[in-house]
Amino acid sequence: MSTEQSQQRQHSGVCFDTDLIVRYGGRGPRYTSYPTALQFSETVTAKDYERHARASNSSGVPLSLYVHIPFCHSLCYYCGCNKIVTHNQARVDRYLEMLYREIDMQATLFDSNRKVEQLHFGGGTPTYLDSEQLGDLMSHLAKSFNFDASDDREFSIEVDPRTVDGDRIRHLAELGFNRLSLGIQDFDREVQQAVNRIQTPDEVRALVKSALESGFGSISFDLIYGLPHQTVDSFDNTLDLAIEMKPDRLAVYNYAHLPQRFKGQRMINDADIPAPETKLELLHKTIDKLCDAGYIYIGMDHFALPDDELVEARYNGTLQRNFQGYSTHRQCDLVSLGVSGIGNIGNLFAQNAITTMEYEAIIESGELPIKKGIEVDDDDLLRAAVIQALMCYDSLSFDDFSAEHNIDFRDYFATEIKRLQALADDDLIELGPSGVSITQKGRLLLRSIAMVFDRYIDQAENDNRFSKAI
Repeated sequence: MSTEQSQQRQHSGVCFDTDLIVRYGGRGPRYTSYPTALQFSETVTAKDYERHARASNSSGVPLSLYVHIPFCHSLCYYCGCNKIVTHNQARVDRYLEMLYREIDMQATLFDSNRKVEQLHFGGGTPTYLDSEQLGDLMSHLAKSFNFDASDDREFSIEVDPRTVDGDRIRHLAELGFNRLSLGIQDFDREVQQAVNRIQTPDEVRALVKSALESGFGSISFDLIYGLPHQTVDSFDNTLDLAIEMKPDRLAVYNYAHLPQRFKGQRMINDADIPAPETKLELLHKTIDKLCDAGYIYIGMDHFALPDDELVEARYNGTLQRNFQGYSTHRQCDLVSLGVSGIGNIGNLFAQNAITTMEYEAIIESGELPIKKGIEVDDDDLLRAAVIQALMCYDSLSFDDFSAEHNIDFRDYFATEIKRLQALADDDLIELGPSGVSITQKGRLLLRSIAMVFDRYIDQAENDNRFSKAI
């Protein structure tokens, strides 16, 4: 290993310890929220949401919008997202009509002076919509909410490379999107065929070129390790191609094979899935390769170039973990639009109906399609703040936290501190009288460390609805 490589690996702040990963890499929440969605109940109603939304106007905090477009042209066998594979345009038109109505109802709840600093289109496949449909939807959102016009705004969209060309990329930029997330998963043809998602490196390379020429400020690639037929050598080639195209960010996810939950995954032959030890090799290769190429390990599955805003946010204290992963904007109320979307207004999490039939029926009746949620209490807020600090900054000062939240951390979390000692003994964390910090060995096991502070985790300790931490 060269001196430069050694420095880059040290700067990544990650140490790959196979024994610890095997011991601590069991199932657990991803903590894109706390409490997690498993704690949501139908006792939360649209009336509760409306009350919290109106009350939130006194804070004046900015808004973040999430828009869910559930449609796909074809089924990707690995996918566990809320999606509808269809070519029925009438069904799409019906959904958009109801989505517009939901936008109108939501917009009346929030003061017009609250700027939308973040906007994210997810799916499904947002680019399933044609240019006219996307343009009309963005126009309706802009008329209904107060879009931030500054360069600091973060307007992103998930893109299936198979559904767009250079002209569509340019049109997305004209609509106001400044961040692009490309769902690559893997460049290997055999792997692509096994998961029914085929796209060539040249096609992706052309889209990246168009995005840069169109002024996109950030381009992200999504990759998945653990897919059928992946080998260390084949994924090494995928990483080489990704590095060559130089996206600003990469999210490299662990494939969770849960065919009992996701019917599409039953199309994947279990025998074709890499063995657990191979998956660990794939992860090890990914970390080494990306860090050697100059990417910084942000946390969980995320990597970014040194000049990316995620890296800056990590060091200046504005990094946040939410339903879209890591984000640079803190203190936004999240308004979620579309089927299955989860919003977070003040102390309330609320989720829309998860089927389009129910979603559309509720909106047709004149109500917001809120189906369930949770109103968090003071204890939830404290634990969420602890988990957020660990997930985003790898450390926590007991005194600073106590002062900020008006508690005695050592007393309030005495039980958790005792439980942390076992992690300290295994060198996942450094635990002292002043606080806790996550070691290089522990950074890959953030979920397992955060679980110490999750008061609900014993209720779902072996729940198959969680993916494995590694």
